[in-house]
Amino acid sequence: MGFFGKLFEKKNCDICGGEIGLLGNRKLEDGNLCKECAKKLSPWFSERRQSTVEEIRAQLEYREANRAEVERFRVTRTLGLGTKVLLDEDAGRFLVTSAQRWQEANPDILDFSQVTGCDVDIEESKSEEKRKLPDGKEVSYNPPRYHYSYEFNVIIHVNSPWFDKIRFCLGNDVEVDAVGGRIGASVNPRQNVEYQERERMANEIRTALTQVRRQVRKQAEEAAAPKQAVTCPWCGATTTPDESGRCEFCGGSVNN
Repeated sequence: MGFFGKLFEKKNCDICGGEIGLLGNRKLEDGNLCKECAKKLSPWFSERRQSTVEEIRAQLEYREANRAEVERFRVTRTLGLGTKVLLDEDAGRFLVTSAQRWQEANPDILDFSQVTGCDVDIEESKSEEKRKLPDGKEVSYNPPRYHYSYEFNVIIHVNSPWFDKIRFCLGNDVEVDAVGGRIGASVNPRQNVEYQERERMANEIRTALTQVRRQVRKQAEEAAAPKQAVTCPWCGATTTPDESGRCEFCGGSVNN
């Protein structure tokens, strides 16, 4: 079969079995995926072409089970602008979403313990503004004028079977104009109020996620530490307190 024959050959989705339209195929390592099934994958997943049919099936099962976790999620804190980080501090979980009706979007629910790091990446773009002469020619201002834009990106590194990072832009770019002397003159964006606010938001997200990660790690270490035997003040026995801090023999509190 020639190139055009393969192009117009009918294909079926290896997940749902439905027929795939001409421009609707999403190639897998060993099969085909329709665009409707592809929409159900995690928005942070980027390894589709290198994934097998069985791996995609497993992820879609996880995504379906995730809906129940979304229903149980209770927001206690909201961070960010545009794309937001929502925390459920009581359950030790979080999600990242840009959807206003986020419950319907089925965002991935992650435990604080899955966070391995958080970075803020600020990308600067610079262009020189020029004025147009009557003949249409563009020339530099004197002194030169520059336009800067800053894109704030938050990268949350996670331990997940389906993706290892969540990268998102924190709102629209911050626009800053500057008048300089020489070509290449720089500008101090931190004098810009909007830049300051965007930087504060990004650092707030980073601090929040790294702090809760440290708390979870500390709690895990304390839970794994061997318990020390003490003398019960009520019955005098040498006892190893249970999880509630009570004597294993008489049930009295050994912490009071």
